[in-house]
Amino acid sequence: MWIERQIASELLRLVGRFPIVVLIGPRQVGKTALIERLFGDFTYVSLDVPGHAEMAETRPDEFLRRYPPPAILDEVQYAPSFFRHLKAEVDRRGGNGLFVLTGSQNYLLMQSVSESLAGRAAVIPFLGLSGTEWAAVESLRAAHSWPDFLWRGGYPALWAGGEESPPRDRWYQGYVATYLDRDVRNLLAVGSLRDFERFLRACAARTAQTLNMAELGRDVGISATTAREWVSVLQASGQIVLLEPYHRSLGKRLVKSPKLYFADTGLAAFLMGFGSAEALWSSAVAGALFENHVIGQWVRWRDWSEPGAALWYWRNQAGQEVDLVIERNARLTAVEVKLSQTPEPRDTRTIGRLRDFYGDDAVAGAYIACTTEVPFDLAPGVTAVPGWTAWELDRGAA
Repeated sequence: MWIERQIASELLRLVGRFPIVVLIGPRQVGKTALIERLFGDFTYVSLDVPGHAEMAETRPDEFLRRYPPPAILDEVQYAPSFFRHLKAEVDRRGGNGLFVLTGSQNYLLMQSVSESLAGRAAVIPFLGLSGTEWAAVESLRAAHSWPDFLWRGGYPALWAGGEESPPRDRWYQGYVATYLDRDVRNLLAVGSLRDFERFLRACAARTAQTLNMAELGRDVGISATTAREWVSVLQASGQIVLLEPYHRSLGKRLVKSPKLYFADTGLAAFLMGFGSAEALWSSAVAGALFENHVIGQWVRWRDWSEPGAALWYWRNQAGQEVDLVIERNARLTAVEVKLSQTPEPRDTRTIGRLRDFYGDDAVAGAYIACTTEVPFDLAPGVTAVPGWTAWELDRGAA
């Protein structure tokens, strides 16, 4: 079963506007399946195959003769020195729609793109299914609940087969093993992959929490410096998202700690050890994973629809916090997340603190993302909305 992806029309548009389009994201989120479906007439080659990567690196002219544009180059980070030859090929040929690249190790890929392809490539971060994409499939919504989606996650392979989809726990077991063996070994000289797996699970236990490197390292038995390096690996391979604190002063923004979220709630739930959606939904961490889900929907919205927008969280000196602040056109939209079907006016207090701090004119809109089925006005200037999908923001926030 094919699940339509929201980014498809944007990809088609960008291929007509740029010589190179780069799709970056973690493994198994559907990058290859999407571009092969959209660009079936392009030549396809995967540099995940050692022989192809070796040819691209050592015999680039032969590689380009064998795989001429328009071409899809999958997992292109495995041939970093090839990018300068790709630049020369693009400049020689001219025109748009020459290459579509994919990669699952953002740091290595983006370093090569920024050094060699600046001004020639459009870069799109890509993650697993959004709530909107999943809910658009009637058979899935008829057979499953939103807590099922939270627990199983957005990797397409877990849904595309319907009743024949792989067992969730077995799939994640293999995913984590493959991730450790391929991405972690390539990105970092980790002495023990078992230690890194423990670190991965410790990060999952801190979902939606402020990141404290010293505490995280202490729990795993590594230094804060090593913890910082390993967090960078998780970011580079697209497994986690760090949400930075908002402040109008950039200096103050940089000295505060980010909050940690997983790119996929299913992986976080697996690492936490939840074997069923029911166990997760009735646990003490359900609220944290629901917050993770809401943040994830807006990360997808930004990356796929509004690349000029910025996402933050806000916390004042008293520790009062707004879970998500969306910044567009120098105006803010405040989003507080509550795992409740019927939030109360008192749940808007931190939004009020944000408005008091920056002024009503700076805050274009405010929402409580919750589990209600229909939006309703909760307090003056604050609307309660279903948090399972990104919603249309007030026009004043545009």
